[in-house]
Amino acid sequence: MKARSRPHEDSVLDMLRDDEDFAIEYLATALEEIDEPGGEDVFLLAIRRIVEARGGMSSLSQSTGLARPSLYRSIAAGGDPKLSTVLKVLQALGIGMSKVVSHRTEEA
Repeated sequence: MKARSRPHEDSVLDMLRDDEDFAIEYLATALEEIDEPGGEDVFLLAIRRIVEARGGMSSLSQSTGLARPSLYRSIAAGGDPKLSTVLKVLQALGIGMSKVVSHRTEEA
């Protein structure tokens, strides 16, 4: 009988949901790319994957008080969220921007 394995995507989402250090490392790695072409999209999509792992846009909308359609537009490839939106989203996810930035500084 062949052993069943979980899809990689499911495993990553579980780690983004349950392992704060992994989620911070995930965002910190995406943040390193922010000045490269397409780097802003990489960072926004990393945030979006954590949102997906931690309850989705409806839950995030309730936590932040921001409209769900606005969140979908802002946290997407090509999105252009205000800094206050990014900070509010990260705070609602339990991952402050300072944790992401200081994580990179500690490793350097």
